Amino acid sequence: MPTSPDKKILIITAPSGAGKTSITRYLLQQFPELSFSISAATREKRSNEREGIDYYFMSMETFQEKIREQAFVEWEMVYDGKYYGTLRSELERIWKAGKIPLLDIDVKGAIHIQQQFPNSSLSIFIDPPSLSELHRRLAGRGTETPESLQARINKATFEQSFKQHFNSIILNEDLSKAQQEAQKLVQKFLSGT
Repeated sequence: MPTSPDKKILIITAPSGAGKTSITRYLLQQFPELSFSISAATREKRSNEREGIDYYFMSMETFQEKIREQAFVEWEMVYDGKYYGTLRSELERIWKAGKIPLLDIDVKGAIHIQQQFPNSSLSIFIDPPSLSELHRRLAGRGTETPESLQARINKATFEQSFKQHFNSIILNEDLSKAQQEAQKLVQKFLSGT
């Protein structure tokens, strides 16, 4: 896929529960030139999620077929048996619309995208204030079993070890401050300064 300067990509990544979705939504409101890149996923759709809006939900077989076809720019088995990925066609759809894809993806996927688009991407790592705060946030969602909560905390610890690989790190202790910091970084990236 070409990496011409007009094909910019904005990457927001973080451990689960660090606030990347809240910051992503904020950035989409602030910058009309951004467009949310919808990821593909093999997990079950949650009651509040919509096909083609939140995710492209796929069966394991369909997802694996797309892997074989090299239809993904990046993909990972994020949790046991649950695949997530960014379709090449999704990035092309956004670029054709004259917009810049905003990717809200896991840490490994973010590293893969950044490696493929080193000169046309901005990657921002959202860091939680502490693992205990992350645990509190995830437990507060009420969507986790004790086992899945522990798996997410273990994964977060691992993911934090990669934060230096990204262009910028934002500590999300206070959401509005983190959002403003992200806004400044994105403004600079979009204006090319």
